[in-house]
Amino acid sequence: MIDLKDLRTNPDKYRRGAANKQVNVGIDALLSLDADLRQAMTRQQELTAEKNQIGKQIGQIAGKLKKAGDNERADLQQQMKQLQQRPAAIKEEEAKLAEQVHQLEQQRDALWLQVPQPADEDVPVGTSADDNVELRTWKSDWFDPAKSFADNKGFEPKSHTELGEALGLFDFERGVKMAGSRSYVLTGDGMRLHNAVLQFAFNFMVQDHGFTPMSVPVLVRDQVMVGTGFFPGGKDQAYEVKETERGGGYDLYLTGTGEVGLMGYHADEILDADSLPRCYTTVSTCFRREAGAAGKDTAGLYRIHQFDKVEQVVICQADEQTSRDWHKKMIGYVEALLQALELPYRLLQCCTGDLGPKNADMIDLETWMPSRESYGETHSASRLYDYQCRRLNMRYKDPESGKNVFCHSLNNTVAASPRILIPILELYQNEDGSITVPTALRPYMGGAERIGG
Repeated sequence: MIDLKDLRTNPDKYRRGAANKQVNVGIDALLSLDADLRQAMTRQQELTAEKNQIGKQIGQIAGKLKKAGDNERADLQQQMKQLQQRPAAIKEEEAKLAEQVHQLEQQRDALWLQVPQPADEDVPVGTSADDNVELRTWKSDWFDPAKSFADNKGFEPKSHTELGEALGLFDFERGVKMAGSRSYVLTGDGMRLHNAVLQFAFNFMVQDHGFTPMSVPVLVRDQVMVGTGFFPGGKDQAYEVKETERGGGYDLYLTGTGEVGLMGYHADEILDADSLPRCYTTVSTCFRREAGAAGKDTAGLYRIHQFDKVEQVVICQADEQTSRDWHKKMIGYVEALLQALELPYRLLQCCTGDLGPKNADMIDLETWMPSRESYGETHSASRLYDYQCRRLNMRYKDPESGKNVFCHSLNNTVAASPRILIPILELYQNEDGSITVPTALRPYMGGAERIGG
């Protein structure tokens, strides 16, 4: 949620920001509603002040009546009568104003929630992911994406689906039988490898980088999805549990990332400034409808409805440079993890058209996937400033000014599985069809060095 005071002062910033993100939102209509609402609220304050003044005047006249003579008494009684009639008219006007304010607030807030966070000035302007800019790449000593798989390893590769079926690592047919399209079952060493990646990533953040481990709900109320910026724009991507149709007081939604629970944890709180930054990590099951992705990546583990993800979230002071520094650190953690797994990757600077409404900046990390003959997105690091915390009403008391200030927030994937299994299985495959277990994952696989073979 953007700062309305800043919008009033610099509306062109938000017009330009929305246009660069290709978001069609009525900035002028929002400003008009905001002005009408403030005018109505000012009138409410004026009526309250008038009521207080009338009360004082009636008290003063009542005091005078006790001492008034016959000639003065009639005039004072007439003044008293007129003053006593005014509150009824005020009450009627207040009722109309209350309804007007309620309607204006609803209309204003609906538009306000649609205004995107303007991208930072150093984010390239573009219309889609095709305009994203490669920042750098990294490769292991034994695999160079610039060469063919055969040139790297001396044989033609199999896809992760072929490898998984041959080794009994997952079962798509029975997954679809139970849950429909884009469903799967991880079996045997496939499930072990999946858990190994998650345990490795979780311990990496907790033990190596001091993040606080958390469990979070994956079924949350509407206001948490709105507060974290996933609603209203992304409602079509979420699975909804209509509890109200069964007599419940509110509907619930399955979350698509642990970020929702980690950020919602401190909603409507004033944090101790000395406790910042708050660095949290969780491993949670995630659900995405993948609406609008019909016919896209339907085979395999790349685009699925349910997966598990280790997520990192940082809540810090409201300072741009602090946010930028944390963004680099969080990206650095993931780079270190991918390098430990020896998976070639690249960093992409997302353009304005690929940022999404809540991000001031976003860097994607893509890992090389031989079956796609390209990099595939496995991580996304976002810098949000106070956009999310403003929606969640998450603040801290600034020690210098003594005022309550909205926090800044950032998030980044640590590891999302089973998608990350695609590069692991395909890059670590051997000519005999077996899979070498990455060295970093062996402690979580009971010391196993190989799957199959």
